[in-house]
Amino acid sequence: MTMGQLQLIAQLLSRADLAGLQDGGGVRLPSFRAAALRSVCRRPILSVVDRLRVPGGPVSDPVLDGRGAMTRLLHACVAYQRGLDLRLDSLLSSRPDLDRHLASLLRSSPPLLSLARSDSSLLLSSASSLSLLALSLSSRVRLLDLARSRSLSSLRLVLSSLHRFRSLDSLRRHLLPSSPSDDDLLAAAQSVHSFLSAGADDDADAPSHNPDPASPDPDADLRREFLELRRRLESLARRRLADAVDRRDHPSVLRLLRLFPLLSLPDEALRTFVSYLRKIVALRSRLEFDHLAELADNADPAAAAANRPDFVGCLTSLFKDIVLAVQENDEILRELCGEDGVVYTICELQEECDTRGTQILKRYTEYRRLPRLAAEINSYSKSRILSSGVVGVVGAIEGPDPREIEIYLEEILSLTQLGEDYTEFMVSKIRGLASVDPELGPRTTKAFRSGSFYRVVQDLTGFYVILEEFFMVENVRKAIKIDEREADSLTTSMVDDVFFVLQSCCKRAISTSSINSVLAVLSGAMNLLSNEYQEALQEKMREPNLGAKLFLGGVGVQKTGMEIATALNNIDVSAEYVLKLRHEIEEQCTEAFPALADREKVKSCLSELAEISNTFKKILNAGMEQLVATVTPRIRPILDTVATISYELNDGEYGENEVNDPWVQKLLLAVESNMAWLQPTMTSNIYDSFVHLVIDFIVKRLEVIMMQKRFSQLGGLQLDKEVRALINHFSEMSQRPVRDKFSRLSQISTILNFERVSEILDFWGENAGHLTWLLTPAEVRRVLGLRIDFRPEAIAALRL
Repeated sequence: MTMGQLQLIAQLLSRADLAGLQDGGGVRLPSFRAAALRSVCRRPILSVVDRLRVPGGPVSDPVLDGRGAMTRLLHACVAYQRGLDLRLDSLLSSRPDLDRHLASLLRSSPPLLSLARSDSSLLLSSASSLSLLALSLSSRVRLLDLARSRSLSSLRLVLSSLHRFRSLDSLRRHLLPSSPSDDDLLAAAQSVHSFLSAGADDDADAPSHNPDPASPDPDADLRREFLELRRRLESLARRRLADAVDRRDHPSVLRLLRLFPLLSLPDEALRTFVSYLRKIVALRSRLEFDHLAELADNADPAAAAANRPDFVGCLTSLFKDIVLAVQENDEILRELCGEDGVVYTICELQEECDTRGTQILKRYTEYRRLPRLAAEINSYSKSRILSSGVVGVVGAIEGPDPREIEIYLEEILSLTQLGEDYTEFMVSKIRGLASVDPELGPRTTKAFRSGSFYRVVQDLTGFYVILEEFFMVENVRKAIKIDEREADSLTTSMVDDVFFVLQSCCKRAISTSSINSVLAVLSGAMNLLSNEYQEALQEKMREPNLGAKLFLGGVGVQKTGMEIATALNNIDVSAEYVLKLRHEIEEQCTEAFPALADREKVKSCLSELAEISNTFKKILNAGMEQLVATVTPRIRPILDTVATISYELNDGEYGENEVNDPWVQKLLLAVESNMAWLQPTMTSNIYDSFVHLVIDFIVKRLEVIMMQKRFSQLGGLQLDKEVRALINHFSEMSQRPVRDKFSRLSQISTILNFERVSEILDFWGENAGHLTWLLTPAEVRRVLGLRIDFRPEAIAALRL
């Protein structure tokens, strides 16, 4: 039997059972429930069949083998069907209870629904009545609030009217006298301010207390009377203030100014007060300037000398008056218009400063005849260039007196510094105000530096540069011309004098706070150093046969040696002073010029000073070489005798050399006799350089001589002793270390002291330790070859 046939039997049995249940069970099921029940019954039977079809089961697909298997499957289906019957019975048994509950709900629902409907209607009517009540109450609250606000407004109007009436009455009483006092005017102004304050409140409430524009204003007469009294008070205040200004009665001016803010006229008061301050400043400045002009125009030389016009003092007084006008009246200015009033005052007074300050500076320029003086200096400079390029030769035109020029320079410097200090103070004053726009500071600075006073200061600075350059050039030339050697100095007077002049001129230029002036003066100073001063330094060293004069004998030798040493000292100290001058100028410019661009300009200009210092050092080296060239010919003969001395020593010869030194002492004696006498006349740096140059000559000559000799071991020991003696002696002569100068010669003597050729390996390469060999491997082999007892084969076999 196939599996399909078995499934068909199971379906037929299921349908038969269900039919039996439907017909004989006493319960009639609806058709849709029977269909559901059939599907439920079908699934378990099929599932049983599916369980029998598992792989390895007793039945193979698609045919069931054997009756026993089919019988077991049938019993299993029957048993499962019975279980389903029990489940259906339990479900169907609960149907009556469900029907009873449903019928009970159908009987009890109508009364409940009617009760709910009545309750909801009652709730709706209650909510509607409450809504109407809330609307009525809110409208009444709004009416009450409106009535309250109107009553309060009316009360304020009444109080304001009463306050204005009292203020007007007070104003009448204080203006009643034909000539009221200042106190009466102040009280009247306070009454006006009180009336206006109350009037502002009335204006805010005017629509509510007088809603009909066509009806007459009950306060019109009151206001008309107030305006008449106010105009009278303003007229009295202006007239009194004008009288106080004319009398220059400062306390009365301050007292009357306080009336104007109460009259709502603070701007008018500020303008009047600033105009008054300008008049005071102008009057004081005009009086001092007239006195100054009278002294300047005095034709009597004696009187002019006794009463020299003080332009610096006059400009100082002007600035002092302006600063005091701002500082002492700061409080009243802030009362009038706040910090804006302070700014307005400073700007207005700056206009007066431009007028009066320009007048003072132009009068100074005329008094000192600066344009003509600048023209004379230019003509003198051109004439000097055309007449001669040699220092000390005077041209056809005689220049101005540098001593007078220095007085003018100090005056110009004082005037320009005053202007710079005043500008910085005023700008910092504006920047320090809290409520002022931060951009106002730069704008004010620009305004200050674009006025007529600043332009005249710039013109004055231009004259300063011309005078400063002339003063610097003339004093440097004079210092060179009167150069002399002082008894207790290693340099001549020219060095200190020249650098003092340059230092003073550069410092004065920096004090002008003008970057262009500083660059111009620095350029002139560097031009002097690299040309005329450098020529003066080299003048002595360029004399012909200078070295020969040192050893001609006689009285002039000492003088010549001192002159040479002094010339070298001048160059050495000058190179040091140049670097010192650069450092000082750089520090001063860092403080004087906060702008990075200005400092970079100065730094770029100062770089030339370093080049000038290097040039001086090169000149010094050339002079030292020239001096050494005059000394070495007197030492060379002794060194030449070393070439005749044998170093193939035995014990006897070595002992003889210990008693009678063959050449070292003679050499040292020659060095002392030709060099030591110059030591007191030289700076330590110069003398040390002198000693080191002589050492270089001796060492190079000895190295050449020794590389041409033959040595025994005792000869190498002799050379080592001689080199040590030279090192010890020259170490006492110089403050600088000299051992490095003898390093190659010491290494040669060390190699010549070896007992075996292979001993070099104990000091070479990795075994060298801290020793740095200055000899190449080829030179080491060559030195080893100088030993008479070392075989060439052993030397050649060395691996260096």
